[in-house]
Amino acid sequence: MGKRVFFVLVMLLAMVNGVLAQDSASNDDTGKWQFRLRGIVVTPDESAEIETIGGDASISTAVVPEFDITYFFDENWSMELILATTKHDVEAVGTAAGDLDLGHVWLLPPTLTGQYHFTGGDFVPYVGAGLNLTLFYGVDEGPVADNVDYDTAVGYALQGGFDVMISDNWFLNLDVKKLFLSTDATVNATTALGATVGADVDINPWIIGFGVGVKL
Repeated sequence: MGKRVFFVLVMLLAMVNGVLAQDSASNDDTGKWQFRLRGIVVTPDESAEIETIGGDASISTAVVPEFDITYFFDENWSMELILATTKHDVEAVGTAAGDLDLGHVWLLPPTLTGQYHFTGGDFVPYVGAGLNLTLFYGVDEGPVADNVDYDTAVGYALQGGFDVMISDNWFLNLDVKKLFLSTDATVNATTALGATVGADVDINPWIIGFGVGVKL
């Protein structure tokens, strides 16, 4: 699935470049839009409060493509929409019942940030902050649970990075984000443990990305 998503995003960037070549001379909004394609590493900084059986959470790192769209209100201020989806293996570790494999879950966390860009040359650093909405889907409960449910979560995002212009329209990008994200999880494990267990899980991932972008 990841390869298919990456192919679609590459094709989308190619289409954007075609529009740029055809319309940039007559477009009054030239330079107001940016599109980036990054490869990102998503590393959760997880912790959990697990009812009844105690213990903590362990959530795997993921490496996926990310696509984002930026609109500039002026040369310094912009708004960015960040799009990606990630798959994570989940365990409850150090519980009274030992380490429990809770399968995997997909996260869809669209994030909207406001940014300030420090202009003045080909090297353009920026900082940003915003909101994140995370949807959980494609849950595989693993060998222990009968069912695992994750609540949709709203969190905050902080961001920093820089663009390096390599032509009038194309640039390289390095970006780091920190999401402050929590969810309530309910694990129905009545068959294996004879109980339904609730947990307050802090995911709080670091997201480090490198990629290429284009200005319209």
